[in-house]
Amino acid sequence: MADEANQDVKAMSFEQALDALEKIVDDLERGDVPLDQSIKIYERGEALKAHCDRLLKAAEDKVEKIRLSRDGKPVGTEPLDAE
Repeated sequence: MADEANQDVKAMSFEQALDALEKIVDDLERGDVPLDQSIKIYERGEALKAHCDRLLKAAEDKVEKIRLSRDGKPVGTEPLDAE
């Protein structure tokens, strides 16, 4: 069952995963969820958080800035935060 839930998480977009994570946080903060269910949804929240982190890292890796030659022509790209 846990593997099935993780597969579900892996198929989510960043926005879907973030919405699901926010709902879990709201449910846990309310404190009216039975303990056994709290543990299950907390574990799902951890999977959602890890998935969001992976998606953000992948997006950051894709963000690049264009390097220009001395005469102002594009010559390639480099990571955005490279100094």
